[in-house]
Amino acid sequence: MSDLLLPPEHRYAKLIEARLKEDGTELSILNLGPTHPATHGIFQNILLMDGEKIIDGEGTVGYIHRAFEKIAENRPFYQVNVLTDRLNYCSSPINNTGWWMTVEKALGIEIPKRVQYLRVIIMELARIADHIICSSVMGVDTGALTGFLYVFQYREKIYEIYEEICGARLTTNMGRIGGFEREWSPAAFRKIDEFLAEFPAIWKEFEGLLERNRIFMDRTIGVGGITAEKAISYGFTGPNLRAAGVDYDIRVMQPYCSYEDFEFDIPVGQNGDCYDRFTVRNAEVWESLKIIRQALDKMPEGPYHADVPEYYLPPKEDVYQNMEALIYHFKIVMGEIPVPNTEVYQPVEGGNGELGYYLITNGSRTPYRLHFRRPCFIYYQAYNDMVQGQMLSDAIITLSSMNVIAGELDA
Repeated sequence: MSDLLLPPEHRYAKLIEARLKEDGTELSILNLGPTHPATHGIFQNILLMDGEKIIDGEGTVGYIHRAFEKIAENRPFYQVNVLTDRLNYCSSPINNTGWWMTVEKALGIEIPKRVQYLRVIIMELARIADHIICSSVMGVDTGALTGFLYVFQYREKIYEIYEEICGARLTTNMGRIGGFEREWSPAAFRKIDEFLAEFPAIWKEFEGLLERNRIFMDRTIGVGGITAEKAISYGFTGPNLRAAGVDYDIRVMQPYCSYEDFEFDIPVGQNGDCYDRFTVRNAEVWESLKIIRQALDKMPEGPYHADVPEYYLPPKEDVYQNMEALIYHFKIVMGEIPVPNTEVYQPVEGGNGELGYYLITNGSRTPYRLHFRRPCFIYYQAYNDMVQGQMLSDAIITLSSMNVIAGELDA
């Protein structure tokens, strides 16, 4: 953006004018986004530059704002789930499960143990897929494309597992109120076993490509750092908070879906820089693999959904042959069965941190009010603070290491 295009009242115009008066040097404005390959989505950062050095920055969000919260007020509870797919689309099943748990909490539905374990498996697979993307793209943004191409084939294998379970790959619409729409096929469990057998060696090799790579270390160590105190004050959660040295994970602090049944560690960094964010996510992948294996080994017997016929869609073959099933199917799909008056908040540990749903109902067939707590939207506010005084190339890798997903940034 040319300096001439800035309105006189813009604070950067005043900064440029002041700097010119001081020593005759010239500052410039750089538009990083909204459509720029380094932004990982449609959002904008207006950077005030002194050559290659960043003096100040100002972020702009809302380029793909879709008014999800307002749309939800006019959708039956079942139809809200497809909106959650479009938040962090790198790990949709976590978003889906968080929404079903919110509705189940409002209804007071008790979920069978088997359903909880199946949900844990699908959420940890989604976490692995999310971290594969973030860590490998960090390599791309520092000039290393090989690792990205190498591990992406295993993200594809996770999508094949999704497809076997629910028929979808990216925007999964996974599950139903009370559980899953069908029992998992033997092929789904076989594909999970194959993934667990093959992926660890691949991930270890990927870590070897970058973690001790001198170029990668020089580009990430000490870059884009944030202290634990400042991260907490901004409202950081998830890997970005843990990289700053804060041991906080929703799965441990507020266990859900029987996470208390599994043994796993919470990886924590020290400096809150790009390198720590990279290594924390890499370590979390190993913990997710451990959790999935434990869930498979300890899988309980039982139904794949709760016994709540007034909220759970009946089997399609029954709908064609049984009048009562047809009535339930119609009432559920059309949102004719109301949810009692209540107010609940349900957090889950998403790929990027605490993904929360704050739901208020008034007895109608749609939410009275629904707020999505999106971790990306919260920690993105710290981005310009984190890159001040750094080089432009550092701003790119910092944004990459934070894993800002535009779909989650703008609900």
